[in-house]
Amino acid sequence: MNKYDVIIVGGGPAGLSCAITLASANDRFDWSKNRKYLIIDNYGASDLLKAELNNVAGIPKGTIGRDLLEDIKNQALEFGNIEIKEGRVIEAKEEDNGFTIKTETGETYKGDILVLATGFHEFSIEGLNVEVVENIRAPRPGKVMVKHDGNFKVRENLFVAGNIAGCSTMFAAAIGSGAQVACDIMSKWAGKNVVIHDVPSGK
Repeated sequence: MNKYDVIIVGGGPAGLSCAITLASANDRFDWSKNRKYLIIDNYGASDLLKAELNNVAGIPKGTIGRDLLEDIKNQALEFGNIEIKEGRVIEAKEEDNGFTIKTETGETYKGDILVLATGFHEFSIEGLNVEVVENIRAPRPGKVMVKHDGNFKVRENLFVAGNIAGCSTMFAAAIGSGAQVACDIMSKWAGKNVVIHDVPSGK
């Protein structure tokens, strides 16, 4: 069974943003070397698939959400340390050495850190001791979120991002929360606050 440093459940904007931010640190620092990241994507579940974007800074007006999601997935896969697997997670067991994740088709994966980015329509993953409450920013009733500390941390090594974290249902809010969770994970590894910035070559 392959072991990952971080498993992200959810291949929408929040989950992909988290993975891309984490992967971008690969081999830049001693603490980021040889890290591996897995996204488990319940294909067809992301609300971005039904969207047209007209009010997102930096994204051309009229961008179709389905096309953008595919572009972001391809961007993630350009990093050699990200894997994306299709599946619906039904169980997550927390153990002393991390988490064991099981999909409905029987695949299992192990990871040190778990990030939930599953959206706000439901939370049906068994085995995690989390508190599921009403989503405080959902535009419609009946949506859920996982209670956290206010900074996307549920407890040690367990994080939430995007709509399941109670973020507003906007693309920019989702990718921002995913990036923030990634920065918090990297800061944990580094033992100090970490952000990843790039500058043009020769600058």
